[in-house]
Amino acid sequence: MSNTKPFWGFRKLKTTGDFTTPSFVRRHEQNPVLSAKDIPYNSAMVFNCSVIKERGRYTCVFRNDYYLDNRREGHPDDTNFGLAHSADGIHWQVADKPIFQFKTPDVARVYDPRIIPLEGRYYMTCCAQSKHGPRSTTFVTDDFTQFDMVDMAMPCSRNSLLFPERIGGKYFRLERPFWGDAVDSYSNAFDNWIGQTFDTWITESPDLVHWGKAQRLIGVEQMPYANIKNGPGAVPIKTEKGWLLLIHGVDYDPSRGKNGWEASWKHRYHAGVALVDLHDPTKLIGLGRTPLITPEADYETKNGFRNDVIFPMAGIVEDNGDVKIYYGAADTHVCLATAKLSDLLDMCEPI
Repeated sequence: MSNTKPFWGFRKLKTTGDFTTPSFVRRHEQNPVLSAKDIPYNSAMVFNCSVIKERGRYTCVFRNDYYLDNRREGHPDDTNFGLAHSADGIHWQVADKPIFQFKTPDVARVYDPRIIPLEGRYYMTCCAQSKHGPRSTTFVTDDFTQFDMVDMAMPCSRNSLLFPERIGGKYFRLERPFWGDAVDSYSNAFDNWIGQTFDTWITESPDLVHWGKAQRLIGVEQMPYANIKNGPGAVPIKTEKGWLLLIHGVDYDPSRGKNGWEASWKHRYHAGVALVDLHDPTKLIGLGRTPLITPEADYETKNGFRNDVIFPMAGIVEDNGDVKIYYGAADTHVCLATAKLSDLLDMCEPI
């Protein structure tokens, strides 16, 4: 009889402990910088936005969840994307109506937009919630009014994110496979963990449509502050030391119970950093072993839809070396933190 233990089976979740945000990260004093109260149309919560900066102006595409009736709590009924502009990246002028909503007989909604300027156009990656599970989807636009679909991946994949240029003649995409609905059913919402983690993977393509050569890039077991999943956050930032990634890491604790408006929320999301090779992004060369931002402020830990959530979605490098880090807080608001690029790179310990 073999003494080899089967891969599949219930396992004990590792304990992650408590963390603090490093002192070099500065939350903006006006946080949240964008909330439902700032939106001139039906809105319950605004979060998980993408921000780009061109010719001195910031452009933000944000996720807007809303109710179809007058409820103020519970899971929102639908999602669209809104557009806002800013001269300083703090004070936003929001367009008077949503710019994007996508539905088909198979797709109920799309969410979590990332805008990637690439070869003179704007590509938008997001997740389509289909009857068959989440599907990473890519659209392209030239003016933020007309969006054309480029690709919709097979289930089950979330958090897809393109690199902003070809590398070695190829396109690269970060993503996180996520067959969570099936796992939730099998393991009673992770309370009895089955040993499966959801990690950051990377694929490549010659044309943004045909993707392959999938490789796991960042494993949960490498991150002391995660025990269930990690994933990409912001568009990769090109530096002399490599491509800097703003990522998220998630730990799960069954004892958390109800933690926000949602009926049950036992996760905690942190922002983190990683570094991949400049010429071969399939090579992870650095990783932050502690969180870059951990939930601490009231707008991250209290009175939100899902408390204890930091979800980084954008990183803008300024001329003075600061990085503006935009993140979703408690799945309810858009918030801003800043840090020196040099500190973010120093945080990436060599692999």
